[in-house]
Formats: sequence, C-alpha cells, structure tokens
Amino acid sequence: MTAIDNIAQANTRYAATFPGPRSRHPRLKLTVITCMDSRLDLFGALGLEVGDAHLIRNAGGIPTDDVLRSLAISQRAMGTSEVVLAHHTECGMAGFDDDAFRAELEAESGQAPTWRVPGFDDVYDDLRRSVETVRTCPWLPNRDHVRGFLFDVATGVLHEVS
Repeated sequence: MTAIDNIAQANTRYAATFPGPRSRHPRLKLTVITCMDSRLDLFGALGLEVGDAHLIRNAGGIPTDDVLRSLAISQRAMGTSEVVLAHHTECGMAGFDDDAFRAELEAESGQAPTWRVPGFDDVYDDLRRSVETVRTCPWLPNRDHVRGFLFDVATGVLHEVS
C-alpha cells in the first residue's frame, strides 16, 4: 500500500467525524507563515483548531513573492490582521546553495528555473529578515502585529525572536 492509499483511507475515517463547514475567514484573524518541514505540527504546537488561521508553508518559511501574494489575499479578502512567522531548528534551508541547486536543475532539464531558492546561514538572522520583509510589504494593510518565533524540533518549544 502506498502513502497516498494510506491517506485516502485515513480521510474516510476523518470524514466520518468531521464537524461540518466553517467560515473561510479565519476565526483568529491570524496567518502563520512557516516551513514545509514535516516535523512541524502547527495545530498541536500552536494550539490551533481547523478554521482558526491561514497556514502558508514553503521551504524555509521564507516570505517569497508567492507567500506575500497569499498573505495579501489573506489580509485583504479574508480579514486576517496578525502574522506569525515560525522558523525552526535543523532546517534543510540552512546552508542551502541556491546557485548549485539551480545549476543542477538546469543541467538535468535544459531549462533554468524562473524562481530562486534562497537559503540562509543563520536561522535567527533569517527569521528577523523575514519579519522585516512582511512588516515593510506595501501590499499588506496589517503590518503592526507581525512576530517571529523559532520552533525547536527536538523539544517542541517555541521561542520568540525579536
């Protein structure tokens, strides 16, 4: 059985107990931007329930153009007003070589990606930079309540980074 078969079966069990529809407008008016890392259980770690917040994930939790597009929609069309950026320890983007990765993709496919894959050397500096990127984004009407946290994948503890 494949992983996809397993999730299809799990969904059958889940749907049987699903409590029904919720508003598309997040109840907490919160957006969380974080990494796609499978070790991050956002609902458990942040005490969230389905319908509480928008969750935007990518490699590194970096506020790329696409993340800022989604965040602008979240705020302008769905009424969110607070943003949490949650980066984490042992991130695969730490020390990631964007130029080498792009060269590898181009060598294998014959086509260079149109996007960049920014890595970072210091997760704390990257988190501060990410918070500043959101706070200064001109397309966002709500930039006063933006905070950054580092999730420790070994302990589950969330530390605020200022």
